[in-house]
Amino acid sequence: MSKKNTETVITFGTFDVFHVGHLRLLMRAKSMGAQLIVGVSTDQLNYSKKGRYPVYSESERLEIISALKCVDAVFLEESLEKKRNYILEQNAHILVMGDDWKGKFDDLKDICKIVYLDRTPAISTTEVIEKIRL
Repeated sequence: MSKKNTETVITFGTFDVFHVGHLRLLMRAKSMGAQLIVGVSTDQLNYSKKGRYPVYSESERLEIISALKCVDAVFLEESLEKKRNYILEQNAHILVMGDDWKGKFDDLKDICKIVYLDRTPAISTTEVIEKIRL
């Protein structure tokens, strides 16, 4: 059995107003291992990061992400500072994040491999929300 077939991949995000960029990131993350675990940011964490609450509640976002066939498990991420704890608790081998976070989690290289994926060009939740407002 190859190593990829046994590794657990973990990623984190708000995943508000779910779009194709989110889907592509999750599918690429899943392709790196046997299991994909997703930490979905709580409403409060999103507010502390962005100064606004998500459009969809944390329970709705958990339901959306957990329904995806590429996702094996979900949990609520309450704090950016707990990433190390979450990775260890979930026995993750690989942390995958969008490249907008590039370098921010390199201090975790002692416990897992870190991969920053290119974002899908010309799409973001902020842009989607702005289009809807127009």
